[in-house]
Amino acid sequence: MKLEVYNRLMAAQMNRRNVLKGAAGAGAIAAGASMGLGGLLRPALAQSGLRAEMLGIPGVGVGSPTDADWQKVGALTLDATRQNVAEREFAGVELTFLGLNNQNLHNFLFRGFLKPWEAYTGAKINWIDLAQADYNARLQQSIATSTVDFDIIEMGAPFEGDVLGKGLASEMPDWVKDQIDMDDYVNYLKAPVGTWGGKTYRISIDGDCHNFNYRTDYFADADLAAAWEAEGNDGPWEVPATWQKVQEVTKFLKGKKVGRFDAHGYLDPLKGWGGFAFYFLGSRATAYAKHPDDADWLFDADTMKPRVNNPAWVRAIQDVLDVLDAQPADQINADPGTTGFQQFLAGTGSMLSWWGDIGSNAQTSDTSVVGNDVAFSILPGSDDVYNAKTGAWDTLASGPNYAPNMAYIGWGVYVMARVDSDAKKQKAAWSAAAHIGGKDISLWTAAYPSGFQPYRNSHFDIPEWVGSGYEEAFISNYLASQADSYNHPNAAIEPRIPGIFQYYSVAEDELAKIYAGQSGAQEGADKIAAAWEKITDQIGRESQIALYKASQGI
Repeated sequence: MKLEVYNRLMAAQMNRRNVLKGAAGAGAIAAGASMGLGGLLRPALAQSGLRAEMLGIPGVGVGSPTDADWQKVGALTLDATRQNVAEREFAGVELTFLGLNNQNLHNFLFRGFLKPWEAYTGAKINWIDLAQADYNARLQQSIATSTVDFDIIEMGAPFEGDVLGKGLASEMPDWVKDQIDMDDYVNYLKAPVGTWGGKTYRISIDGDCHNFNYRTDYFADADLAAAWEAEGNDGPWEVPATWQKVQEVTKFLKGKKVGRFDAHGYLDPLKGWGGFAFYFLGSRATAYAKHPDDADWLFDADTMKPRVNNPAWVRAIQDVLDVLDAQPADQINADPGTTGFQQFLAGTGSMLSWWGDIGSNAQTSDTSVVGNDVAFSILPGSDDVYNAKTGAWDTLASGPNYAPNMAYIGWGVYVMARVDSDAKKQKAAWSAAAHIGGKDISLWTAAYPSGFQPYRNSHFDIPEWVGSGYEEAFISNYLASQADSYNHPNAAIEPRIPGIFQYYSVAEDELAKIYAGQSGAQEGADKIAAAWEKITDQIGRESQIALYKASQGI
């Protein structure tokens, strides 16, 4: 974006930004419960000149990065490629890359990152760009018809059962493992994630989890605090730490204003998103459904019996229904992209579960007006948790039950087995994948709008982020929400089994009917469970059980 265009945009937003800005500060950020950084934050690493220069492109607070910036970052991080590939070594090689075009990120960044790689290696990349809602159907069609027409794919770990379990991917060469420094991954992204049958297939480029995003100006607002007390609500006016309080706050905010703007509480996405919207109900459900004494929460691993219609999930669905009238207008047509980018970052709503994109976009995207008024924590907990083994709700002696949702286990880059018959093409494909999954370039994608969030131990060095322009209090709080989620002992991790997005897509269809008033929470949940049973039987129950356990490394 040209500087003059950016300046005009910022001037147009300034009025709203000033109105939104409250008395937020260190005290408001501290209100979000954090369990510490779980050992990930360490004394400052020796910041290399390359990393410092890279993080200055373009710098925090100067507008969204452009294609020119992405190309600069790609060129700066080519040294690792040069160690393993000679100049023009891949001349004449053409590769096809399948990935996303969400928010003009993902594939758009990869194009920029890989242009210097193409110039150096001589290879050419052709692109298949997919919207998020179209991704699952396109990939499933390729799998079902055995017509894989791409050499490299950007894919999430939940699809590994479909792709790796069917032998469709190329095993990672040892030189790639060394180039990308896999030991730097946070623990939950290490094996068995990215592996199948003891072999490694994935270059991680993301570390997905849902965290809790909230507006500090709301919870520092004296008028709201006075109204909260006057209406007889329990406890002080503060950031909710449990879903029970999220519900209470959301209902309280209905009809109120913050400054000149309508106030809203928690934002629920009510429209499907190609299976991906199911994660957002999951983030409401995990604190209810993931018991600390039970590894399972979606299915019973020994039988594949769905749990989506048990009292925990039904409560989560009912929670959504109970605050429908407090949502912004036309929320029935709001998918997760809307709630995150067109609502929360644009100033609508006070609470949101989302992937880490909200934190990296808040102060680095032209579309955000909440950069000074947003903070983060792990997902809210619950005052009680359902015990699927006893059929009872348990109140834990330790206090509320927390179960961060490791939604999607992060994007990765995979090379397809169809390149294995051509040694030159195979090396080219793995080299391209290794470049965009490299250690240094990954820090840039974590810090700026990219579609990806921190996923390496080296991403949690706060001085590097401060050097790029982030305020220390803001980035410390954001990184804590990520680290505390990754390291939580009761984290909810989904199974990497075949058909997982068939399950999620069917659930979205039924949820749409529930939200539209066509069925109640329990009735709709029972329909989801029945559909899931049919999918399991179609795929093969015994094989699903075996693959479920294989995905967990059992």
